[in-house]
Amino acid sequence: MANIPMDCCESHTARGVSRRALLMGGATFAAWAYLPKFARAKDGRDPRFVTIILRGALDGLATVAPVGDPDYADLHGAIALTRDGPHAAIPLDSFFALHPSMPEFARMYKDKKAAVVHAVATGYRERSHFDGQDVLESGFPGPGRVQSGWLNRALEALPRGERVTSGLAVGPTTPLVLRGAAPTVGWVPPTLPQTADDTAMRLINLYTHRDPALASALSQGLQIDKIAAYDDGMKPKPGMNGVGAMRLAAKGAARLMAADDGPRIAALAFDGWDTHANEGGPVGRLAQLLSGLDGALAEFESTLGERWKDTVIVVATEFGRTARINGTSGTDHGTGTIALLAGGAVNGGRVISDWPGLKLANLHEGRDLKPTTDLRGVIKGVLRDHLGLGDRVLADTVFPDSAGVKATGGLVV
Repeated sequence: MANIPMDCCESHTARGVSRRALLMGGATFAAWAYLPKFARAKDGRDPRFVTIILRGALDGLATVAPVGDPDYADLHGAIALTRDGPHAAIPLDSFFALHPSMPEFARMYKDKKAAVVHAVATGYRERSHFDGQDVLESGFPGPGRVQSGWLNRALEALPRGERVTSGLAVGPTTPLVLRGAAPTVGWVPPTLPQTADDTAMRLINLYTHRDPALASALSQGLQIDKIAAYDDGMKPKPGMNGVGAMRLAAKGAARLMAADDGPRIAALAFDGWDTHANEGGPVGRLAQLLSGLDGALAEFESTLGERWKDTVIVVATEFGRTARINGTSGTDHGTGTIALLAGGAVNGGRVISDWPGLKLANLHEGRDLKPTTDLRGVIKGVLRDHLGLGDRVLADTVFPDSAGVKATGGLVV
């Protein structure tokens, strides 16, 4: 069902949404439906941009392992990836190797349609999930500054008349990264059993006479659902875990974005990446999560079809995890991590990194991978070269107070 973010005093649960949320959801759907249908830029491209937020802090050293660093194996201990043996990591180059649970990303990388940015972080240097996610999604240097996100401000700054200017928020609530003044439409993946169509239609008929505005919102929400989930392949399966849920979310989002008059910009957030204990190495908890992410990227590729060639997906997390494992075979909150890029418009087949090394003297505060690349510069580079935003608006509006962070060039073709 379509959804829209609510004020902090309102709740939004899996059991239902408030009347106000439904009304606002209908309004945003109408805004999307009546935006210009001609969506191609002047150069003939029709770009799509997706950001996937991994909440909980991804272990970048376990996802793209620096197997060529002589200090890596000892620090990551039993969960370290290896070049050979059972469940060997997938080589990316002579120094870095990819977690074996991500064969689809490895294929994209080989086809030069995916890339890794390593030793990356936002400007935040503490280790609070709440504040780290706030900085990651708001785009401000510190937490608690605003209630809008950098992606919404980027959407609002896009040249008018060239592309459909609405964003797609996937999930029960709109992520902070996509909250703001620019219009958005929401879609909740069917991870729970859905109301039958005849029941929904009876509700619409009931409210047509008693509350026409609510009936309109319900009807428009059903239209979104039919586009995103029009076959049995989108129905949740009994016992479905987070891996399957990630794939369903990506498939539904891609269906909406593939439409000629659909949204060109989307945000998804996947929870559960806080691996303090029993993280696992090539198999285990993290492996399952990475398999879900890998499947989600593959769903975007297959479902977008021809649109994939003009798509860039950026996968980011609030911070990394400690270089050394802890006493419960997990990793604690850290600093430097990775960002992943995927899509037909990515200039891929490479790991982009100013590698700091893992010797004790080179670790951030003696414990974390030292960040050498600012994540804001990576995202700026994509937004500038893929969506056409200027350096000035990126530094002043999208990522305020970031004039010193230069956009990374050459990330898209």
